[in-house]
Order: sequence, then C-alpha cells, then structure tokens
Amino acid sequence: MANVIEMKAERRQQGGKGAARRLRKAGRVPGVIYGGGEAPEMIHVNFVDLLKQVNTGTFESTLVDVDVEGKKVRTIPRDVQLDPVRDFPIHVDFLRVGKGTRIAVEVPVEYINEEQSPGLKRGGALNVVRHEVELYVDAENIPEKIVVDLTGLEIGDVVHISNVQLPEGAVPVIQDRDFTLATITGRAAAEAGAEGEAEEAEGEEGEEE
Repeated sequence: MANVIEMKAERRQQGGKGAARRLRKAGRVPGVIYGGGEAPEMIHVNFVDLLKQVNTGTFESTLVDVDVEGKKVRTIPRDVQLDPVRDFPIHVDFLRVGKGTRIAVEVPVEYINEEQSPGLKRGGALNVVRHEVELYVDAENIPEKIVVDLTGLEIGDVVHISNVQLPEGAVPVIQDRDFTLATITGRAAAEAGAEGEAEEAEGEEGEEE
C-alpha cells in the first residue's frame, strides 16, 4: 500500500491572477484537482502545510487525500509551480486517482552492500548514474524505493535496469534501451574523470573572462 497523507483544502470561487495574488497574501496556495472523468475543481490549500510536504522531496510520488470542505478526494500531485526567485510553491495541481489507475512516478534508488563488493574493496568507486528511476505503477501501490544490491560486483561491472528486481506491476517509463543505473570504476579512472571535468570548467571560466 502506498503512503497516503491528508491535506485540507477549500473551494476557490474565482480564478485569475488577481484572485491568486490575494490568496497568496492570505497564506494560501491556489490549486486545481482534475482528471478521473470529472470537471476540474479549483481549490486553495494552506501554504505552510504544502511547503512542508514539498520539502520532503517525495511529494509528487505520494498519494494525497485532499479534504475539500469535508469531501475527500484521492489524488497524486502532478505539478507544483515554484516562485522563480524565492523557490516556494505558488500553485499546485492534483490528479484524481482511482482503483486501477496507473501513473508515472520518480522512485528513489538505494544502493546497498558496498562492503560486499570486491571491486569497491580493492579501491574502486561507485559511479551512480541514476538516483531515481521513473516507473509506471499502480497509483495504489507506489514503491518507496528501488534497491540495488552491490554484492559481488567487480571493477568494470555495470548495473542496468534489467539487473534489478522491480516491484510487482512496475515497469520503466524508458522502454527502448536497457539503461544504466551505476558502474564500478577504478579509482584512477574516477579521479581522471573528475580532473577532466574540473579542467573543462576552468577553461569555460577563462573563456568567459
């Protein structure tokens, strides 16, 4: 069962920039609930409550029961617009979800058992290509994470998405290739790559001057 949180909301009677500005001054964030074969519903939520959830970093992969003046609607956040200067939420969209609804979500990747990797023991380095993977999943069964076991991996080994056991019913959004999650590189190769990036950055700074 996916993690579910509750958020209280009130109906929004007016749209437009002027009404949205007045709501924000009052400590509210305008939003919309849409989808599910029903008409969109304009709402507004508490700024502090929304900011707290946004700052978890997992808000857009969490089910939200939006309580609109006593009527609960199961949703998932689909778009949180942030102020370009102050980086706090100024608008939020919620997608209605029901039984059997499949959605695309970003799922964190956790790498475990580094101490059981012979390549890392011999001085290799874990080069993480993806910290998250976008999956199609059942909205009622969103996985908390994908686990990659590094046990037995040697220098030069590559972990592809096909090497990982995904949660039941979950499939990658990217279907046209067996993409890489991580590699075990030699320490010298890793340091050379880092030095090359640093030199390239310095060169770009010199060009700007």
